[in-house]
Amino acid sequence: MVVGSLRVTLHVPESHSLKDKRMVVRSLVARLRQTFNVAVAEVADMDTWQVATLGIVCVSADSRHADEMSQKALRFVEENCGDALVTGSAFELVHLG
Repeated sequence: MVVGSLRVTLHVPESHSLKDKRMVVRSLVARLRQTFNVAVAEVADMDTWQVATLGIVCVSADSRHADEMSQKALRFVEENCGDALVTGSAFELVHLG
């Protein structure tokens, strides 16, 4: 079993409250789940108005598939994050026996 773990940091410059940020994050999380069937959650910076950090996880039997799904999810975020900007990302594959 292979777990592909992706951490994406977003800057939401038009957000002036946690409610504004939450609208952007919720929409993006729902579209990621629906499009890729991956687990997605806001994992850090929850009390910061203009920064959101998402954790995206894919479980697969094949490392190549997990890598491909994670890269597609990152491209999706970059192209569909609306008013937000991707400021960073980190990817890791974890092989579990």
